[in-house]
Amino acid sequence: MTDIVIIGGGIAGISAAARLSHLGKVVVLETEDALGYHATGRSAAMFLEHYGNAAIKALNSASASYHRSANGGVLTPRGMMLLAKADERDAFTTESRELGTDEISFAEARALVPILNPDHVAFASLNTEGSDLDTDLLLQNFAREARANGAEILTGAKVAAINKTPTGWHIVTPKGDFTAPVLVNAAGAWVDEVAKLASVAPLGFQPYRRSMARIPAPGGHDVSAWPMMDGINEAWYAKPDAGKLLVSPAEEHATDPHDAWADDMVLAEGLARYEEMMTEPVTRLETSWAGLRTFAPDRTLVVGFDRTEKGFFWLGGQGGYGFQTAPAVSDLCAQLIGGQETTLDRQTIAKLDPARFG
Repeated sequence: MTDIVIIGGGIAGISAAARLSHLGKVVVLETEDALGYHATGRSAAMFLEHYGNAAIKALNSASASYHRSANGGVLTPRGMMLLAKADERDAFTTESRELGTDEISFAEARALVPILNPDHVAFASLNTEGSDLDTDLLLQNFAREARANGAEILTGAKVAAINKTPTGWHIVTPKGDFTAPVLVNAAGAWVDEVAKLASVAPLGFQPYRRSMARIPAPGGHDVSAWPMMDGINEAWYAKPDAGKLLVSPAEEHATDPHDAWADDMVLAEGLARYEEMMTEPVTRLETSWAGLRTFAPDRTLVVGFDRTEKGFFWLGGQGGYGFQTAPAVSDLCAQLIGGQETTLDRQTIAKLDPARFG
């Protein structure tokens, strides 16, 4: 018999598996043929400690040391620049404060990104502490830890049925049946669907589509040292990636769980908002894709045992914060499931507790 079954092989499920593998026998069930296929594999992840609401910022801070040093670290300095037009001064001031960015002059901003358009960029602020986060390396580090402790990670293992038993949960998959006293629901956009399979009341998670395009380096510039750039109210963002530029309209289109793809019209509108702030036009798209960012109703992660169904553990609602919070969240999973003393403050844990929806 298995001690813990985890449904979902994205960063949430695999990081939880790594921590929980120190407590007992763990099995991870992933529907797709590879780990991190959906939201995890389509993320343009940054580590921004000041990004998110109060609970998420607490998780970011608790994750920072792990990201910087564990297994040699997964962060590379990048920086983050907020850009605004003349009529966006109030929003610029608010967002700069929330993101921990300091206002800089246009000349200073253009020294960093030489294609900024002086006709439209009126304000700029910079956070030099933002970092690129190597998403694949982080996922593989956690997977390696889990496997080293005996965890079994199965792909192509779509869950067909979940039944409550007197001692826990019975899960049916093409790769076999599994029984465990604890079931961790880390199914990403499908988190409520898994709950329904288990006859557990869903919590109202909502997936949102976000599109992305990769374009050649604008004007042939070396973009390797450019910061990530963000428009006001997340109207768009751009981030250097392997000598190219990733540009997103940063849309939030509510949808059902599915294998997402980019909406060409939404992508074009977002690229136009990016182009307005630059002197170099977008001449070619090399590729485009989309992912789903899934949020709970209050847009804060849900981490903890269901308030009515014994042994059913929620691990969902990562939204756009899954990678940067994974070390702290996976630690909390192990502490709650293992009955250990928690390291996060009680106020933050209460904000994550699924009981808040009761």
